[in-house]
Amino acid sequence: MSEKIRIILVDDHDVVRQGFKYFIDAIEELELVGEAANGEEAVTAVAEIQPDIVLMDMVMPKMNGIEAIRAIKSQNDMVKIIALTSFVDDEQLVHQALEAGADGYFFKNVTVDELAEAVRKIYRGDIAMASDATKLLIKAKTAPQEPKIDFTERETDVIKLMIDGLNNREIGEELFISRATVKFHVSSILSKLGVSTRTEAVAVIIQNNLLEN
Repeated sequence: MSEKIRIILVDDHDVVRQGFKYFIDAIEELELVGEAANGEEAVTAVAEIQPDIVLMDMVMPKMNGIEAIRAIKSQNDMVKIIALTSFVDDEQLVHQALEAGADGYFFKNVTVDELAEAVRKIYRGDIAMASDATKLLIKAKTAPQEPKIDFTERETDVIKLMIDGLNNREIGEELFISRATVKFHVSSILSKLGVSTRTEAVAVIIQNNLLEN
């Protein structure tokens, strides 16, 4: 990879930041361009530095990770954010992070290889979540009465491209439809699944094989 993936690291514990700094330094295509110890500092740093990826702790003083994600995404939704937490059994936190706009969700016991691959995938526009986080997300949802959700043919086309990581503009270009039409189909898909974000939708669809006949 010719260009390095520029990362800002956000965590209120110096020891945790130091550990992740070693991880970033160990991967050739990654570059640490900033640090923050709380959500307020994170919002400021992202606005000034404009990184590619933010590794965001969820529980911090002054402004927590959820609030920081919302603030950052409202300013620049092109910045990718990976939520990180030590709470491995909190399905509500997974939902809140994704609803706020997180592009990925991992626990702090993630291995170097797992997180490196997640950063690469999210940088490319793909979806990346810890398998246990996906299980928590599914657990938090009410099981549908029917074994299969009926998506329209066009919704199925849109879903396949969402899984591939395409955004609304790219989906529209691929299917030769307007961005507004894509947005309509995405909203319908989210409504049928009972979720709030594209990341949640993709996770639920893949986990439950909802495109399988």
